[in-house]
Amino acid sequence: MLKKLCILILLASTLISGCGKEREDAVKRKTDSAKFGDSIIEGSIGEPSNLIPILATDSSSHAIAGLIYNGLLKYDKNLNLTGDLAYKWEVSDDKKIITFHLRKGVKWHDDTEFTSKDVKFTYETIVDNNTPTAYDSDFRIIDKVETPDDYTVKVYYKTAYAPALSSWTIGILPYHKLKGVTITKSELQRSPIGTGPYKFKEWKSGLSITLEANDNYYEGRPNLDRYTMKIIPDTSTMFLELLNKNIDIMGLSPLQFAKQTSNPRFVSDYNKYSYLSNSYTYIGYNLKHKFLQDKRVRQALSYATPKEDIIKGVLFGLGVPADGPFKPGTIWYTDNVTKYKYDLEKAKLLLKEAGFDDKNGDGILEKDGVPFSITITTNQGNTTRSSIAEIIQHTWKKIGIKTEIRILEWATFITEYIDKRNFDVVILGWTIPMEPDPYDVWHSSRCGGKNLNFICYQNKEVDKLIEQGRIEFDLKKRSDIYHKISQILAEDQPYTFLFYPKALIALHKRFKNVEEAPAGIMHNFIDWYVEKDQRRYKLTR
Repeated sequence: MLKKLCILILLASTLISGCGKEREDAVKRKTDSAKFGDSIIEGSIGEPSNLIPILATDSSSHAIAGLIYNGLLKYDKNLNLTGDLAYKWEVSDDKKIITFHLRKGVKWHDDTEFTSKDVKFTYETIVDNNTPTAYDSDFRIIDKVETPDDYTVKVYYKTAYAPALSSWTIGILPYHKLKGVTITKSELQRSPIGTGPYKFKEWKSGLSITLEANDNYYEGRPNLDRYTMKIIPDTSTMFLELLNKNIDIMGLSPLQFAKQTSNPRFVSDYNKYSYLSNSYTYIGYNLKHKFLQDKRVRQALSYATPKEDIIKGVLFGLGVPADGPFKPGTIWYTDNVTKYKYDLEKAKLLLKEAGFDDKNGDGILEKDGVPFSITITTNQGNTTRSSIAEIIQHTWKKIGIKTEIRILEWATFITEYIDKRNFDVVILGWTIPMEPDPYDVWHSSRCGGKNLNFICYQNKEVDKLIEQGRIEFDLKKRSDIYHKISQILAEDQPYTFLFYPKALIALHKRFKNVEEAPAGIMHNFIDWYVEKDQRRYKLTR
């Protein structure tokens, strides 16, 4: 499906003129006021950390921000890159200049007009060294941004850059609200103003965030009056809330999806959706830890991790074994990498080669008089991850490693442990972006601060390959580069790649016009509606 991406057209061609072919005056949806009404309440185990998209790194924050902000471009249901705030664009013959043509009449939620000034300001904010963003790498390769008029933006790149177009899916920020303001102190972190289909209403800390339909949205008003994210830090409690009709949509755990949805209360009221998600789950190793710096140790831990049993027992088969950071079925993925089938004897041999031995006979390996004792940390409310932690605690004990398990509330986990690298081993997951550039997660320069390479993986060969991939426009050559990266990561094992899970969604049946697609079910969220006689909530403003 990724072959359809508009950016891949860019890779294969010398010029795109109007990859967004729709005319500016033809983008507005046909809306029907008879469909306006009702609300949707979504359950989330994690509370957002920040509603300014360039500052947020967690999925809960991006879920909310994605309804509030727009990028210049976006992905459609078939994962084609298409126009959003920009209705068309051109790329120069040398692929170093992109000219965006902006839609006229788009308004910020406070009724200020959106212009090219906002785009240039967003770029300048992202590359400001005082902005603690994980997304600046795509923009530091830009030489300058010019705004010939209020509705034209010209972006000049220092070198031809393959992921250039996809980087402009990032949410554009309001110049008039942030100019002269320290972004980390801005009220927009908790009370955002965007151009998107929903406007911020309120944030009740630890409880919920509520948005209201934007009557003046440039594509036409969304049908549902209100969207609420309800914070429920435990999936079992969330499922009970679903059955009691206190929430309308949630991501189910594999146990819930496989074993608990035959309940008559569920069957009568809810639909289930399942598809291979654009994500993977992994065990990440802090490479500043003395013992974990040796790749033989990490390889041993991977051999001592029973992936197949985890997928069968914890996921109920609702996942695919992972061995790298790219999604199966895409041109970026290769199966030709080192595999780590469950093998305790290989694990023990590798640990012995790395200098570990149980000299005092207590069952715990030692090196230089220090016992091999580590802590596995993951987030509260995710029963899949906590179950994985218990399994590997058991199997790693068999090879002489003592492990403790620490389960933390999401915000604390991110801010106090991940961002500060205060962990030994973590169990987490990454969304696999449509643009496969692995720079932010794997490049050595992204170790430090609140960057995404928080395990601090540093490999000069991988750095060089990543840099080559960013400027390679030939699809075959670029995919070959990413295959080499996968092979090196498989050898180094900075992560034990566990599995690509299936997205498992429960949604109340009263919502109509829900459409499954390669992009999932939320791609046309603004077109969902509820028949008048089935509506549950009435919005008062």
